[in-house]
Amino acid sequence: MTTRWSIVVSCSDSATDEQKAHAALAELCKIYWRPVFAFICRKGHSVPDAQDLTQEFFGKVIKGRLMQSADRNKGRFRSLLLKALQRFLYDQGDKRQARKRGGDLRFVSWDDWMTEAPSHLSITEQESGNWSPERIFDVRWAATVVERALRRLGDECEKHGRRRVFDVLSSYLSADREEISYANFAKILGLQETAVKNLVHRLRERYRALLREEVAETVGGPNEVDDELRYLCAALSAAE
Repeated sequence: MTTRWSIVVSCSDSATDEQKAHAALAELCKIYWRPVFAFICRKGHSVPDAQDLTQEFFGKVIKGRLMQSADRNKGRFRSLLLKALQRFLYDQGDKRQARKRGGDLRFVSWDDWMTEAPSHLSITEQESGNWSPERIFDVRWAATVVERALRRLGDECEKHGRRRVFDVLSSYLSADREEISYANFAKILGLQETAVKNLVHRLRERYRALLREEVAETVGGPNEVDDELRYLCAALSAAE
């Protein structure tokens, strides 16, 4: 099974295979560019500079320059990537490169990234004004993991002809039972309340399984999944 760590390693190992390295970096960027970009912006960089720095950062990760000392069997990808990003920005503070940041590292456009994985998490400046860059990073990371799990669940529902069911019920997969009006959803979907309750139960189970899969791909082992899940859920709860 391909994991986020194996993507990083495959990129590092393919330094002589430019096409493979570019493809691997594009995939990594599509998944994790939001928390990295948000962190860089919160550090005071303009949007254009943050875009260039984000691509350059992932380029250096691919080439193995920033995570050479990271043991992929120890620690969480989120934590190690954040440490690498902090070191990268610290080093950038001492550099005044004549060439445009990122050099020839241009893999996908920002429009492509946002189309590939649009985020539904809206954080206003009023809400996040006092947040640290680290907190911004964690909230955006958590949102990325959750939205990937939901996107996969939506694709599965569509494959089985239940896209409308997902669209109607997806916002309530993590809600308390008393917050759900089964009678209202039964009317909207043209189903019996019992059928709606069963659908919510099954969707929740599948969503949790997919969420665990997403988290499992970013930690060192199965024993770290629950702790990481709790951490990310806490980060999102604090952002609400």
